[in-house]
Amino acid sequence: MVESWATLGVDLHLEPSGTGGLRRGLTDALRDAVRTGRLAPGTRLPSSRALAADLGIARNTVAEAYADLVAEGWLTARQGSGTRVSERAAAAPPAAATRPGGEAAPRQGQPARPTYSLLPGSPDLAAFPRTEWLRAARRALATAPYDALGYGDPRGRPELRTALAGYLARVRGVRTDPETILITSGFAHALRIIGTVLAARGVRTVAVESYGLDAYWRLLQQAGLATPALPYDELGTDTGELTGAGAVLLTPAHQFPMGTALHPDRRAAVVDWARHTGGLVLEDDYDGEFRYDRQPVGALQGLDPDRVLYFGTASKSLAPGLRLGWMALPPALAAEAASAKGGTDTVGVLEQLTLAEFITSGAYDRHVRSSRLRYRRRRDALAAAVTARAPEVTVTGIAAGLHALLRLPPGLEQSVIQAAAWQGLALQGLTFHRHEEAVTEPLDALVVGYATPPDSAWAGALDALCRVLP
Repeated sequence: MVESWATLGVDLHLEPSGTGGLRRGLTDALRDAVRTGRLAPGTRLPSSRALAADLGIARNTVAEAYADLVAEGWLTARQGSGTRVSERAAAAPPAAATRPGGEAAPRQGQPARPTYSLLPGSPDLAAFPRTEWLRAARRALATAPYDALGYGDPRGRPELRTALAGYLARVRGVRTDPETILITSGFAHALRIIGTVLAARGVRTVAVESYGLDAYWRLLQQAGLATPALPYDELGTDTGELTGAGAVLLTPAHQFPMGTALHPDRRAAVVDWARHTGGLVLEDDYDGEFRYDRQPVGALQGLDPDRVLYFGTASKSLAPGLRLGWMALPPALAAEAASAKGGTDTVGVLEQLTLAEFITSGAYDRHVRSSRLRYRRRRDALAAAVTARAPEVTVTGIAAGLHALLRLPPGLEQSVIQAAAWQGLALQGLTFHRHEEAVTEPLDALVVGYATPPDSAWAGALDALCRVLP
């Protein structure tokens, strides 16, 4: 019997077609999913409470839609068994039509995206604290001075820079002040700014890690900077190979995607390198607030604020769509970076004011603490399920963060990813994140973002993952 839940995209529910209202639109979408076979016989649906929370609608609306379909025979509901798709043969989808020239036309209702996603890089967007965020936005807007709505300081709103200076010092050990913090539209924007500054200073090479995101390496390359890869081993990135580099980009608290913390000896060594050569360390602290089985690893920037540039964002703690990031800069670089950003603030003022209020009110701390508990439960469920159902797979890199590394037997990475695609599961392999110049021995592994699915889809995503593991 199928035990998974095929998530219905928000396009089916938040903007239902027809004039019958939200309940009718939800009922029609569910009926269509069963009729076309997208929801297989026996599939257990999420509770009305879970689906309502996921879709952002009233629980009664979901309960009434379920009741309508039970009455029609499309669904069954039994005490202790939940609501399931009726055990009937789903009608086969019609044969694919073709466009002129023989190209297959997509069938009506065919999903445009995978049923489940375990791609890394995103938090659970359904868990965004909408109510608290709205309260913070109202308070911030009510008290904002009139000039806050003008073009503004290119460094960003002073309220947010002040709030961040206190928060980063308290939580991450960052040594900074509001005058040397620059607000950006996320990490990519920050890296583009710094790439421009480094090139103008005559830097020609920024060393990077053997594993990471090629989009960031390309941003540096677009600024005219070479990006050679540093070796990686059990102690993390080998910072002893920095000869000739003017700067280095690292994820020292939780290496992405390997999941390890940079060894203390290497943290000290890279700071010594920067001091002796005049080089700079670019510290990407992308998920530093999420740790589970270890003491928090403080920011590298705290060891030398004059040589380490600290980057952070709200993308993992809140949502990437906010487009809010920040840099804590050495005083000698602050003015150059602000100039490279532009003459006026290019980041939404209302979002900045809201985040400042969200931090100072304590709502940000509360949200991070609750998220940490939820993601830890997911991490534990992932580790337990993989250990029980796929003993040849090793789960690593799980002491912190929002993703895990699943090491596979040699030669199986691509076949597992292909099998996952057939299951409607989006996965990424470690090879996707490997630098083309990396000298580190290749590994077969999956990078699993266990924070990504909404609660209503988590169990189904985990089950789909375990089905494709060797």
